[in-house]
Amino acid sequence: MGSVSPSLRDALAQISEYEMVSSHLSALLLSYPPSFIFVHDPDNSRLTSSVIASALHFLALQHDTHLNIAYACLSAVACFSPRIFYDSALNSLAGWTPDWDNGALNWSASADGGRYNENFDAFVHGVQAIHARATAAPAKVDGTGKGKEKAIPAKQATFRMVLVIDRAERLRDTLPELLVPLTRLAEMTNLDITTIFVSENQWQDIRPPLRACPEPYYIDVPYLSKQATLDVLEASFPQAPPPVSSSSAADPDAYHPVLKRLYAYFLATIYSTCGPFTHDPAELAYIATACWPGFVQPVLDAQRRQLHGAQTDHGDADVDEYPRKTNHLGDALTPPSEDVRLRLIRLFTPSLTAALEALYPRLTHAAHWARTHAPPPDLLTLHPAQAPQALSAHTATLALAAQANAGGGLEALPRMAKFVLVAAFLASTNPARSDVRMFGRGPDERAKRRRRKVGTPRKPKPGTTGTAVKIPQRLLGPTTFPLDRLIAILGVLLEENDADVRPAVSQYTLPGEYTEMEISRVALYANIVELTSMRLLVRTSPADRLDGTPMYKCGIGYELAGKVARELGIVLNDLMYEPL
Repeated sequence: MGSVSPSLRDALAQISEYEMVSSHLSALLLSYPPSFIFVHDPDNSRLTSSVIASALHFLALQHDTHLNIAYACLSAVACFSPRIFYDSALNSLAGWTPDWDNGALNWSASADGGRYNENFDAFVHGVQAIHARATAAPAKVDGTGKGKEKAIPAKQATFRMVLVIDRAERLRDTLPELLVPLTRLAEMTNLDITTIFVSENQWQDIRPPLRACPEPYYIDVPYLSKQATLDVLEASFPQAPPPVSSSSAADPDAYHPVLKRLYAYFLATIYSTCGPFTHDPAELAYIATACWPGFVQPVLDAQRRQLHGAQTDHGDADVDEYPRKTNHLGDALTPPSEDVRLRLIRLFTPSLTAALEALYPRLTHAAHWARTHAPPPDLLTLHPAQAPQALSAHTATLALAAQANAGGGLEALPRMAKFVLVAAFLASTNPARSDVRMFGRGPDERAKRRRRKVGTPRKPKPGTTGTAVKIPQRLLGPTTFPLDRLIAILGVLLEENDADVRPAVSQYTLPGEYTEMEISRVALYANIVELTSMRLLVRTSPADRLDGTPMYKCGIGYELAGKVARELGIVLNDLMYEPL
């Protein structure tokens, strides 16, 4: 289930739309709940699931003498196989957390570690074992009568289990065999257990044919209005300033309580910009977290400058500089004026659209965006006509600096892995028919490397211009290639660019013998597997397919490939079939 920040989850529980769902569900679970409940949220099922999980957690903490509740909240996206679903549900219902120190074992009722994930029948036995363990109670001894004392079972509270499944519409595609049994779980286990489906689709779109599932108890979540969304985002403003870290791009005074009113205007601007594309409070909060430090920084700089000038007049401070992040304003911070607020909105509104395009599809993360879009110092001291150009120039400078420093983490790769990446890029860019021409070692092949066929142009067909444009392969994207072709190109690259720097070995006397040994090592295939796990190489053939050569596709572009090639001393442009 997707994680939602605690402050946002608490704010969601306070608004009327989600408070109605929480109170309705709590009233059902505390009385006589139906065995199957369907919660329909057409807007955002993740937020509804988080509110339901919070309500269940609150009910589970109430040690009622008449009712004990155990619950499990699962995501149909994460539980994509039956065994993962069974283990996750049983661990949550039993309150068991797998520990790596103990072998990450799943919950088991027996000491021998019996499994309950083989099939649905075993899962039913596991649920029954959890119920039997929870309801087992020591017997009281009755000594009021004559003779031997009699053992009287103590009166136990009702043990109720709740199974919540978010994104339930995915069960129809990934686990169709579990859809009907889960809706009838109370009948199959003969226990007090309630199954709750949370979905963005209607039950009519998920329901199996032939009326195999019982009719659920429906709970519909209303749409969040604009004002309700803004109230949720405003309520998520931290009550206390977050702890300051060395890697954080936010100013320690950025979340001062005095700035809460400015934060509300800022959220309204974000909603008006991003609302036509998404009105998910979690996504809007993520974008606000990335943009708020840069938005409020000019206000903090101006007030530090004003405070520094006042202290300088009294001879209490250094005249040269006032640090941005180390000089805390504290109680000296005052809310900005209306003119400053309007000026900030005019300055930063164009960047909100760029933030939406980069942060909503997660092309970058919030911390990186905040660092690369920090405003220049003392932005408010500039003339209003010069401030937008200064902000754009400073942002472009930070972006270029970040791009120069960022190498995608490739500098930490082993030397052999870098050769594999360059070979994969060439295999994905060059057509297979050009390998002999581009990588041949003989004089005839090298002479034909730059030769192109020149023939008589064909006569265009009637009705056409005859000017067909061929799109370069680098613009069409990487193509797939077999593993043996990758190994062959790698051998050529190693022989031409690594033979002079490798240590001399006496047993390899023939030309190319050392390279043949290098490309046949197990470590090379381990590097390919590691690059595949890092998504620098993409395997396109099924992993469980044993017949046939594995097929791959390069996952890096020309810029990163050129940077890695320069580190290895490879002239990448000379080895490309269509050079830039």
